[in-house]
Parts: sequence; structure tokens; C-alpha cells
Amino acid sequence: MIANKRIVLTGANSGIGLETLRLLVQGSNNKILAVSRRSDQIEKFDRNKVIPFRVDISSKEGVDTLFRVAEKELGGIDILFCNAGFSYYESFTYEDWDKIAKLIATNVLSPLYSYQKYYNYLEGKPGHFAVTISAMGKMALPGYAVYTASKFALQGFQEAIRLERHRNIKVTAIYPVATATAFFRENADPKFKKPFPMQQPADVARAIVRGLKKQKKYVNPCKIFPPVRVLMAVFPFFRNAYWQREYHKFKYYLEETAEGWGERDG
Repeated sequence: MIANKRIVLTGANSGIGLETLRLLVQGSNNKILAVSRRSDQIEKFDRNKVIPFRVDISSKEGVDTLFRVAEKELGGIDILFCNAGFSYYESFTYEDWDKIAKLIATNVLSPLYSYQKYYNYLEGKPGHFAVTISAMGKMALPGYAVYTASKFALQGFQEAIRLERHRNIKVTAIYPVATATAFFRENADPKFKKPFPMQQPADVARAIVRGLKKQKKYVNPCKIFPPVRVLMAVFPFFRNAYWQREYHKFKYYLEETAEGWGERDG
């Protein structure tokens, strides 16, 4: 179990973030700044261990404020976990700059700028940066064009900063597959057929915390994902068959609904 750490966790009020928070508070002498736009679930935790902080981290001002509060409340940041993000499920056939910009600001600009802030904040001292990327940062799915673009961007980002060799910062990239949270409108719309495979958020959180404790470079909560990707690369037929299956789900949803939906995680 992680212990004696000052942790900033974004997207902490729901889904993977909330389950990760539940595990982190069990560690001895951890102090966590739990960040989200909403805080109803965060407020239930022991204030001696968890400090709720409501802020929208999709703007420069929001991230700047987050760092000021973290310094005041924690006195330092041992682990910065950029977990907040959201998705649209839709046909990418519209014209809406602001809608695209909103997702990119949250999913991409915020973690990139947070890393810059963290690097300068540390002034050469050791630190640990973690970011939730998603399996869709390595393999696209129909219906998630903007979300996939954001996650491919994060995938390239984590590769690049490793090559720059900022040796004082450990980087952990996390690749959950679809997870049974509000992110995928669990049980909310029978017309929406969830992607396969689907994991439970508590299982994903356990894999994340194990990976953070060991300061792993990569965390794949779904154990079958890495070997299946290799199989699909060697035998493209399997990848194409999977894509076809997911396309039929997407087509069915479009036929049954007037438009797609968007759901925020955290």
C-alpha cells in the first residue's frame, strides 16, 4: 500500500478516480488533495486525510489555482495523478469548435500544462507524475473520434517526455479499457451497447495503486489487452473483426437515437 505521500488526484469524485481515492486513504499517513468539479462523494472522506477541492482543471487558471492550493494544503506534491477526463459518443459529422475545444482542453491541455507546472515546481527534487491515457490511446473505436484523438495525443506526450529524460520525475501511463462507470452511462440507455471488454472501476483502481506503488512506467489494468494488441498486429483479421463488431454497435446506436452523448468522468 502507498504510504506517507502527498498526493494530488484529479477526477476524484466518481469512477476510477473515486475508487482510487478509496484505496489511497487506506495508506498510512497519506494526505490527498481530491480534485473535481463536484465534491459530493469526496466530502464523505476523513478531512484529516482527504481535502476536497472543487475546480475546473480545463483552464490554465484552474491548474494554476490547483498548484497554489496543493502547496498550501499539502506542503508539497509527491504524486501528481492527472486522471480527469471525459468523452463524447457520437458521429463526427458536425461543426462545433467549442465542443471539440472543451474536450481537448480537459483531456490534453490540462495534463500537459500540469506536467510543465510540476516539473518547474519540483526544482529538480524527486516526483511522480501519473496520467490516465486509456486503451483508446493505442487503438481507436468508432464513435469516439475526439476522445481517441485526445488519448493518442497523451500517448505521444508520455513517449516524448521519457525521451527527454527528466530523470527526477517518474512517469506512469495508465491504460484502462472501458470501465463500468457513468463514463459509459451504465444502465442509463439500453440503446447504447458498451464496448468490449468492460472492467469494474474497483479492479482498475487496484491495478493503478499497485502500479503507482512500484512506480511502474505502464499500467494495463486489463491483463489481456497487451497480448491481444500483439495478436491483432500479427493477425490483422482479428483487429478488423473486432472493429467490425464495435462498428455495428455504433451504427445501431445512431439508428436508434437522434444524436450521440457526452459524459464527464470526475
